[in-house]
Amino acid sequence: MTTSQHILACIDGSAVTESVCDYAAWYASKLNLPVGLLHVSDVPASVRRDLSGAIGINSRQFLLEELSQLDEQRAKVVNSYSNALVQDAKSHIKDSFADVNVRIYQRHGKLLPSIEHFKEENRAIVMGRRGEDHKNSRINIGSQIETVARASDIPILICSETFKEPSSYMIAFDGSKTSIKAAWMVSKSPLLKGLKGHIVMVGNHNDAAKQSMSAAAAKLEDAGYIVEAHHLSASDAVDGLLTFQVDNDIDIMVVGAYGHSKWQQLFLGSTTTEIIASTLSPVILVR
Repeated sequence: MTTSQHILACIDGSAVTESVCDYAAWYASKLNLPVGLLHVSDVPASVRRDLSGAIGINSRQFLLEELSQLDEQRAKVVNSYSNALVQDAKSHIKDSFADVNVRIYQRHGKLLPSIEHFKEENRAIVMGRRGEDHKNSRINIGSQIETVARASDIPILICSETFKEPSSYMIAFDGSKTSIKAAWMVSKSPLLKGLKGHIVMVGNHNDAAKQSMSAAAAKLEDAGYIVEAHHLSASDAVDGLLTFQVDNDIDIMVVGAYGHSKWQQLFLGSTTTEIIASTLSPVILVR
């Protein structure tokens, strides 16, 4: 065990917070690591550029003082909320995972810089599929997921539904570098060991991709994993993977994340985002 590492759980008080806590605690228990509860507060200062020079100096000074007081009060409220949130989250984890240690981190600013502040300690990141800023969105995926995934070289677990301890998993495979890395990272971690596993490729891939999938399955088996390889003929990769997941009652998916650049994604779309938005099961992203 590396005592400095943790599983970083990003919480925001939205409806997915308990799910994030539970999956982070499950992840941490599998790796014998603590959970790092991270809540990031972004408190914008009052807008002051609209104070017109046409009003008197005394009036402007009075308004600036009032705005400063409002900023201070807002910051106090946000800090109180953050304190209550992380303490409630810690208690929630301890109720179900009493043996998991919990660290609390509270920062001001933006999420990605806050995550990167703990880069050396992060073993994995757990985030909610739908954040507070997207709770009424038709596409059920938070705005921060792709940003964090593209900047990270560690696994990111995305969840939303009530925690269910996984008993099976599937690795989405297409012969790309990210899918090969996903299989390799699974083989090197105890997280999914003992679960029934599947490595699934959809479409008419060439012989090199098929051989790559066979090699990935063999590597997992050599590492002590229980895994079956499947090559499906469905015309659409996302539909094929999701159908296989439902038909085989798969509890958790492992996906190579955002293999295309953002520029390419404008034209090709993102298989990663489609999968995250289309399944209710937790997804582990590997980039």
